[in-house]
Amino acid sequence: MIVLSSYGVGWLASASPLNRNKLLIAIRTEHIGVVISTVVLTLGCWIMFRAWLRLGQEQSGWPEGGLSAVKKATWWWATPMLLCLPIFSRDVFAYIGQGRLVAQGQDPYVDGISTLNNWFQLGADSTWAESETPYGPLYLSVEYLVNLVAGSSPDLSIMLFRLVSFAGVILCLVYVPKLANLHGVSGAKASWISVSNPLFLISFVASAHNDALMVGLAVAGTYYAATKRGILGVVLVAASIGVKPITLVLLPFIGLLWAGTGASWGRRILYWFYTAGLVLGIMAVIGVANGYGFGWLKVMLGTGTGSVIFAPLGMLDMVVGGALAGMGLPTDWLLPVLKLIGRLSSVAIVLILIFRGKHSHLVQRMALAFSALVVLSPIIQPWYILWLLPFFAATGIRDDWQIVWVYFTIAFFVAFGAADQIFIWQFLGDLDPWVKHLSTAISWVAMAYLVLLDPQTKHLFRGIIPARRSRLMGS
Repeated sequence: MIVLSSYGVGWLASASPLNRNKLLIAIRTEHIGVVISTVVLTLGCWIMFRAWLRLGQEQSGWPEGGLSAVKKATWWWATPMLLCLPIFSRDVFAYIGQGRLVAQGQDPYVDGISTLNNWFQLGADSTWAESETPYGPLYLSVEYLVNLVAGSSPDLSIMLFRLVSFAGVILCLVYVPKLANLHGVSGAKASWISVSNPLFLISFVASAHNDALMVGLAVAGTYYAATKRGILGVVLVAASIGVKPITLVLLPFIGLLWAGTGASWGRRILYWFYTAGLVLGIMAVIGVANGYGFGWLKVMLGTGTGSVIFAPLGMLDMVVGGALAGMGLPTDWLLPVLKLIGRLSSVAIVLILIFRGKHSHLVQRMALAFSALVVLSPIIQPWYILWLLPFFAATGIRDDWQIVWVYFTIAFFVAFGAADQIFIWQFLGDLDPWVKHLSTAISWVAMAYLVLLDPQTKHLFRGIIPARRSRLMGS
């Protein structure tokens, strides 16, 4: 359902030959085709969400063979999505533009893709027009290689980028259970929570996000650092930074893992130098090879723009900004101040987590530090939660409010993605935002059914329903 409906409301570049397919023209240019595709996409997401919940129930207690069942389900759910049109996000079209920048000898850390001819016809959102790339130099090389192979074909480019992202999913499927076993956590349960959930698979396969490769390399590097293979671990984390520099925050913890249990402060500092030196050396080599040096570091340290309402700082900006505007006071200073406060607070939290805590909790401390950067940013994209989930799952998520929080977080972002990122031609503008409201309504009904009525899944949410109410419902 997800794959088929993506051909009705998924993203296509204007230059794609698929726009001339008679069947797709009929589906994508008629009101009824867009409405049906929206309904099928949203229902498909919720059927997959329920199937994911049921998989966890079927493997309750996580007996031997559970990991095999989770891996099999993940393959069956993920593989068809290789044939999706991009849904939930259109960032993959920006990768195409950045690959063209590299191929033409321009610097993506300085130039936006609007400097290219025909850039808009290849599908990129206009927000990327003047934006420097936030990606690392290694991924720029990937974008260049895709451009070299696919040329001006947006559809072939998307498939190649999707295969790169799929490699990241496979890395997670291999190394999340290994990392979980080191913490005495069921590898099957950790993989079920973090890899087979619908948000992970849709965002990292159907959307073709490069975050999949970033996370896969980071998890693999963490595992090797924790098993006394520090050089390999640091190299893999350096590769992760080369995809998206945000994983720089992991390096102090990787150094501590490499130093080992009971290491003196002298040994810890020494291994921090080893870690930093190795990463700087690798990134310098990549920077010299592609000619961009450490331009990625300058972009990463930039403040960024905008906010979203479901980020704590974004909500604070909306509430306080609205109050100030109501009093006739200026508000243009508010978001920059909140960003500065968030950044300083996240740095303070990261430093505390580096220097305080047990060695046995290092990976959990690392996950909390990573979380601080995400939560205290004014922009939280739906897939940002997927950066953190593998590390929390590998160190243990309890079957109480913690797992219920995971359920609702995944559910919220699945509902958001299904409604927010729907392609509608401009001449069908009267459908937008009507079909988005329709998708949201379907999601509300589906979630209410799963929580309150479904005889199989409502038990999973028992902890959030008052006991008297549960008895009246016969649960």
